Amino acid sequence: MGDIKEVKEYLTNLPHTWCAGCGNGIVLGAFIRAFRESGIDEDKLVVVSGIGCSGRVTQYLNFDAIHTTHGRALAFATGIKLANPELKVVVMMGDGDALAIGGNHFIHAARRNIDLTAIIFNNSVYGMTGGQLSPTSPINTKTTTTPYGNFENPFNIAELAIAAGATYVARWTTYHAKQLKKSIKEALLHKGFSVVEAIAGCPTQQKVKPAEILRFQKSIKPLGVFKREEKEEYVEKYLKLVKSLESNLETEKL
Repeated sequence: MGDIKEVKEYLTNLPHTWCAGCGNGIVLGAFIRAFRESGIDEDKLVVVSGIGCSGRVTQYLNFDAIHTTHGRALAFATGIKLANPELKVVVMMGDGDALAIGGNHFIHAARRNIDLTAIIFNNSVYGMTGGQLSPTSPINTKTTTTPYGNFENPFNIAELAIAAGATYVARWTTYHAKQLKKSIKEALLHKGFSVVEAIAGCPTQQKVKPAEILRFQKSIKPLGVFKREEKEEYVEKYLKLVKSLESNLETEKL
């Protein structure tokens, strides 16, 4: 009970719009618990979200937060981090938001190794807009836009993040809530671009009972932390360049 009370302290009083059985609440709870354990100053945290069901998190969290445009959460977050490098910037996106219209920003944030934590709510479907195909929908999945089954190869979020250059990459499901919390905490404390994929079901659009989703998630493999690397971070390099240029300008004036 004490844990629940402490979690509620970080939530606003707004009622949520998520369907019964939605996995997003589990991911949100894992994030709050991870943040509490991380020791990060609440005044130094900014949460950025995009569009879709996961985009609602910024309305429910009692932190400095910004709800941005479709697919551009990482672009906004990059600007925030460069403007104030002392901030811990967390970006929460859905699979469509991160990898469809936002795919360009995702691979370049990873390539740059900018100090952002990306938490991707992956339910493999466009939940808010009618159950359409997403970039992570498995082969043969039937959606409103693939009524005869999906024949496109889906993205593997973890593999894409690693290939693009992210320096911390993990994947868990909402069934593995404790492990998810631990990885989010590690991602928050990591210096560089960190990605935590949280596989969450959408019982409404996938037309599957929540209990069946959790039973299925028990068997999903591979899970875990796939990459953990210490590497110079983008903002540090950026600030070094700025300092060097300022020094050169001062020398020229003299």
